[in-house]
Amino acid sequence: MATAQTAPPPPPNSDIVVQGQRARPSDWREAETQHVILLSDGREKEVAQIAHNLERLYFLLSVLLNRVSRTDDTIKLRVTLIGDATEFQAMDLRNLRWQQGPFNSAFDIRRYYDPRPDGAVLATTRIDQRVVLQRGVAVADALQGVQIGGRSDPGSPPGAAGSAILGGQAGLFGLQSSADLIRPINEESIPLTAEGMIYAGFAQHYLTTFFPAAYPRWYLDGFGQLFSTLVVRGETAMEYGRAPAGTNAVLHKFGNFRLADVLNGNYLTQSPDKTRWTPIHAWMLTHFLFFSPTRSGQFRSYLQAIASGTPASDAAAVFGDPDILAKELRAYFFAKKPFERMTYPAERAEVPIVRRLSLGEAAFVKGRLELGSRVEVGGSQAAVWLRRLRDQAAKYPSDEGAQVLLAEAECRSGHAPECQAAADRALALSQTSSPALTWRGVAMTKAATALKGDARTALLRQARATITRANRADTEAPAPLIAYYHSFTDVGDPVPAIAVDGLTKALTAVPNATTTRLALGTELASRNVVPVARGTLMPVARGGYDSPERAKAQAVLEGLSNR
Repeated sequence: MATAQTAPPPPPNSDIVVQGQRARPSDWREAETQHVILLSDGREKEVAQIAHNLERLYFLLSVLLNRVSRTDDTIKLRVTLIGDATEFQAMDLRNLRWQQGPFNSAFDIRRYYDPRPDGAVLATTRIDQRVVLQRGVAVADALQGVQIGGRSDPGSPPGAAGSAILGGQAGLFGLQSSADLIRPINEESIPLTAEGMIYAGFAQHYLTTFFPAAYPRWYLDGFGQLFSTLVVRGETAMEYGRAPAGTNAVLHKFGNFRLADVLNGNYLTQSPDKTRWTPIHAWMLTHFLFFSPTRSGQFRSYLQAIASGTPASDAAAVFGDPDILAKELRAYFFAKKPFERMTYPAERAEVPIVRRLSLGEAAFVKGRLELGSRVEVGGSQAAVWLRRLRDQAAKYPSDEGAQVLLAEAECRSGHAPECQAAADRALALSQTSSPALTWRGVAMTKAATALKGDARTALLRQARATITRANRADTEAPAPLIAYYHSFTDVGDPVPAIAVDGLTKALTAVPNATTTRLALGTELASRNVVPVARGTLMPVARGGYDSPERAKAQAVLEGLSNR
């Protein structure tokens, strides 16, 4: 039987010092509403306003999609706003289960989204940015009449001069911070607000959570853009569907795109450096099809066909002659575009509860986000990150969250003894911690795979008993339900019906979690529950976002084709 590692005893009285340090307030704040948890190191007023507006957007989407009276049993979306664009980019958060575009390279929208099994996370910068459409002349160049050489811009045409002047910020083509104080003369740019990126990401999350299906990527982009321009009027009115700032400039700059390539999905294989496809184009196409009295019915049929597995090229036939559709869309560009306003009872969008995080809690905000990218990508970078997380967790031995995060990182990195040791440290702080019990059970399951006979059976029995305690400690948490299911599949044991029921409940809590969908769809297929298995797998196998689970989901679907 595997034994847990014990942490070295802390120096005398160090626990008192660390606890005091941990309890000190940080610059980070958490705003929580009925459906959202938002974390930011920005001002309290800003944090509260964005969280409140996300709750308003939740209600707006519920009205539009006829969900107002329905029960919501899903896990709250966790939104994190990280400093400026440079700080956010330095985290190197890799989107494994969410993609955009591909848009023209000027629109390098920095946003991270991961539908994790225990709850989806969304992260972006909290600083407004701007998309530079046309390079200007740097101020220093205009005054001095000289071009200062430097590393050339990767987006520049061959032979273009460098742009290292002013710290590499002057005259760049693409995304820049709106906080840049010195801008080139005659530069043409459009704003990209942090709030707009958050609202777009939240709208996409809402759609894929409550209406999981195989959507085309361009529609997911366009759906998000429809709500990126949310405007709140006072306490009882909202507007959506307004054109994003700079719409005319972008459409004039990039011109037309081949509509047939978008509808049939061929644009997905085109290079972002060459395509004229932008978020503004995605907004306009979606806006047009949403509001068109003659095309909206065809649009619904197109989406339904794709959701059922029809190839996009065949589904697009519902629109008829693509040249006629393109002509209507060009006319729409020059027309006055509608938007909608909705009034609502103020109490339907509750005011958030805001609190300041302690230094201990704030120390692991970024680590919690980075976990998804690091442990799945692996390699030397992941090893360095894990060592740093161990050192950081050691500085906060009395922080339960730090030890639980480390336990998850160790287990998902294949280090069962280290995972169990971290989970035990968390349990020493809180004996009924559901996350700590879950990861202790996972570690024991992993350790059991190396044993045989009675020793293996005994340890698995203990592991499942520990996971059951985790479930009883928090009956709504999906992680224990998933861990219990995998305590059978990971060791090759037959899966009991109660474990499948638990997996189903876990998917209800996070409906767009691709790993849970794949597990449940595969299990249902093995039990010959064909229609439900197909519907469960379709969003992963044919949806708009690629994921590490796509290939396996496609293989299981193909196996169902003859049943």
